[in-house]
Formats: sequence, C-alpha cells, structure tokens
Amino acid sequence: MIQDNTICAIATGSSTGAISLIRVSGAQAISITERIFTPVGKKKLNDSNGYSLHFGKIKNGAEIVDEVLISVFRNPKSFTGEDMCEISCHGSSYIQQQIIQLLIENGASMAQPGEFTQRAFFNGKMDLSQAEAVADLIAANSRAAHKMAMDQMRGGFAKELAGLRGELLEFAAMIELELDFAEEEVEFADRAQLTNLATRVEKHIASLAHSFQLGNALKNGIPVAIVGETNVGKSTLLNAFLKEEKAIVSDIHGTTRDVIEDTIHVSGVEFRFIDTAGIRKTDDTIENLGIERTFQQIKKASIVLLLVDLSKPSHTWFTQFDRVKEAIENQHLIIVGNKADQFDATPQKPEFENYDVVFISAKNNEGIDVLEQKLLKHANLDRLESDSLIVSNARHYEALVRALEAIRRALDGLANGITGDFLAQDIRECMHYLGEITGTISTDEMLGFIFKNFCIGK
Repeated sequence: MIQDNTICAIATGSSTGAISLIRVSGAQAISITERIFTPVGKKKLNDSNGYSLHFGKIKNGAEIVDEVLISVFRNPKSFTGEDMCEISCHGSSYIQQQIIQLLIENGASMAQPGEFTQRAFFNGKMDLSQAEAVADLIAANSRAAHKMAMDQMRGGFAKELAGLRGELLEFAAMIELELDFAEEEVEFADRAQLTNLATRVEKHIASLAHSFQLGNALKNGIPVAIVGETNVGKSTLLNAFLKEEKAIVSDIHGTTRDVIEDTIHVSGVEFRFIDTAGIRKTDDTIENLGIERTFQQIKKASIVLLLVDLSKPSHTWFTQFDRVKEAIENQHLIIVGNKADQFDATPQKPEFENYDVVFISAKNNEGIDVLEQKLLKHANLDRLESDSLIVSNARHYEALVRALEAIRRALDGLANGITGDFLAQDIRECMHYLGEITGTISTDEMLGFIFKNFCIGK
C-alpha cells in the first residue's frame, strides 16, 4: 500500500542539539529533496543508489541554509517501504524549521504522529505488534523495558500468534466443512485432536495473558510502597534510595501527609517508590486522609516494604505487621528493620518466618544494597531473563483475555458435545482476537488510536 503524498518531519525531537535528523518519505521523497539540495560533485540524488550518503548544501534560492548529509533509501528497502531521504543537519531550531518549510514549499506535507511507522505497517515492513514496540522502544527508560520492546520488535510475539492462528484455522475450516454436510452427519475434524489443540492453545494464551502483570510493571516501573508507623524513617529510606533529599525528614509525627513518588534503577530495572503517610491513630482530618491513601497504595503496589523501628518495643512491630498483612493481597512483603545502628535485635514472631527481613540504617545508608537485592528477588525477573515472551501492552492483554474466553468456551463445548456451528464460532472468535494483536484483523478506528500516540517523526 503506497501512499500518494510525500511526508516530512523532524525525527530527533524539538530540543536543540548538535545534530538533527529530518525524514522525508513517499514517492516524491528523493525528487523533492533534490530540489533544495546542491551536492558536492555532479551526481544527483535521483541518479543515486539506495543506501548511499551525499554531502552538500541545502539552499533557499541563493542563500545557504546549512551543510548537510543526506541518506537515500530506495523502496522497498527502507523503514517505511517507500523511497526515503534522511537529512542530517545542524541542530539549530531555525535551521530545522527552514528545511521543513522548503520541503513543504516543494511538495511535501507534514507527517502526522506515527505516520512513518504507520506506512511501514501498511507496506508490510512490520506487523502491528512490532509497530507498537517501536513506540515502547523510544519510551524505554530501563534495561528491562528496552529488552521487552526489542523482543517484540524482532517479531517473536507475532510468530507465536501466527502459529496458533494457523493451527486453529485448519480445524475451523474442517468444522465448517462439516456444516456443508450436516444432513449426512459426517465428522471431518477429530474431536480428540481438537481438544488437545484447544487445551494447548488455552495454556499458551493464559501464560501470555498472565505475563502482563510483570510486563506492565517493568514497563512503567515496579511500584514499591514504603509503609509503617510515623517516625520509623520512611522518608529517610526514600531519600537513601534516591540519594537526594526528596522527602521532608522531621521528628514531628505526621510530617508526610500525602503520597510522594520517585523512581530508581537497580540492575537495569526501574522501581517506582511510594513514600506514604505514617500509620497511627489521629484526630487530624488531613493526616487521616493521608493514612487512607497509604492503604490504597498498598493495594496498587507490587512490593510492600514494612518499615519497623528497632529502637522501639517489639509489640509495636507486630501491631503494624498485623495491620499491613490484612491489607495486602498478592503483593510481596519485605519487613525492614530500621535504626539497626541504635538497637541490635531480631524480630521474633512465627509469621515473620515466611517473609524476608532486612536490617538497615536509612540515616547512615547501611544495608540499602542488601534491600535492593531483595527488591530484585521479588521483581520476578526469571521470565525476563529467559526467552519467554512478556506482554506489556494493555491492548494486547485485552485481546488475549478475550481470545482466552473464546477458546475456553470451545473447550467447554467440546466437553459437552456442542454442535459444530457454535464450536466454529468460538474458534473463529479466538482467531479474531489473536489477529487483532498483529493487525491481521484491524479497523481504521483502532489504527488511528494506536498511531496518534506516537511522536511526530516516527
């Protein structure tokens, strides 16, 4: 699918830098660029081969705008599958805008957000899941997020889904063939084999859908709630992690009345720390609102750090432990004994045996490295380090859930001897939702929603 118009945009963002790159793509990309370019030498851009680099000047009439390098790509061997030029110029915003204006005056139009990647999708250079991975790769701010985006861009996800759809398609066709011979009661699709296939597909889809919780956390930062009573050192611990005075530290009870968030990277994984209001009984309305938010954050967190003050009597530790334990569901709980420099003791309670216990001095920055390793342990990174695919896109997760519902209906139907027409419908529905992920099945509305969130120039 080749678009009629030629588009252009700055691909390196709006900030000033040493170098900027401007993309031009479309049937007239090379000829439009040539109209404003004077090469050093006699060879014109129109006469050049793909994958060639040219030095010269961008001119506005007789005026020299900039000295540039232009990369030429011939279709279909380009990012978009169309003829493309990429202009490397100096990073001045004035120069960038002058070149864009010249390209538009000579027949190009401004690209919409994500339009270069959208053309790559339309022209078969990548499937929809790979196109979305481009945006994830640009936004990746940790090693984990980068790895997930790269795995998806390489097409492994699409290949797995295509394999599942292919197997289901064969059986769906056989079942629908049976419908043409309904009066003769002929069975073309072996129900035992179909049950085995549906069971395997259901297990595979369920595994992918289940990975979304990890993928979403790694992509956006694993949420870690720091909780405990007032003055146990929660804000001091947050500052120790961040290595800066982000949260106010005071001996006055109830200093932190709202949620404070910030992120750190540990071994390439982003953790999103949430410093919460101290848990205690108080008549202060504002402080009580903060405490209520503390328990809301516990529900949202993947990991909960319960901070206890080792210099206080042990019954205070156990009281906080019991309250927090009631609030957590599937979250990982780490008990952190703070102020170890003031009091050397080990909490003694049977329930503690099921949890990691770490002793630190947040004020003296002692034991923080040990606590970071515990965080990595509970981040469930085994799947990330393996070759298993991890789903991090909410749209993919929703489609997988619907595909899972459909294949489970098919399994129930097979177990209960449902008629072929209903069975075929469930299998087709499962295939439909798997196809939505890669763009095999797509709508203009869905494509518009996806690509509008891309940056211009990509």
